[in-house]
Amino acid sequence: MSIQFITNEELYKFVIEPIAQAKEYVWIGTADIKDLHVKSQSSVKSFLSILNTLAKKKVLIRLLHAKEPGPNFQNSFDKYPLLWSNMERQLCPRVHFKHVIIDGTYAYTGSANLTGAGLGMKSKNRRNFEAGIVTTDAPMIESILNQFDDIWMGNHCKTCERKDFCGDPIL
Repeated sequence: MSIQFITNEELYKFVIEPIAQAKEYVWIGTADIKDLHVKSQSSVKSFLSILNTLAKKKVLIRLLHAKEPGPNFQNSFDKYPLLWSNMERQLCPRVHFKHVIIDGTYAYTGSANLTGAGLGMKSKNRRNFEAGIVTTDAPMIESILNQFDDIWMGNHCKTCERKDFCGDPIL
């Protein structure tokens, strides 16, 4: 695969499942984040448990999102103290892109937030209509990674005119 267009239920298979296979790093950019649940053998668990397993394996995790998540996410997050010190989080109220970059060799970009209705396992008739691409194309991955990194490093903070809405300025 070099570039593949995916929609709806395919996002779960081509975005959530590959995250669990990360070896070095996972960077996730999303406007909205909720307590997403995923399949785990014969049960269901919080997506944060996957990130926690990655943290145990020393995989670097970065989460860039636009606003503080709700109480359900916070309650789940509190169950994974390893993530408190091993997952880097930054807020930027201007983030609206949805990116997942895995080990610099696989990336997703599209419309789906890190929510059950976007990337989660909601049923076909309850999920959002989403679309995106997954790619192993190195130049495209580099472009996605560069946009993420540009925001992560705070390169827009000094001239940002939305500082009044930024609860946790990067710079």
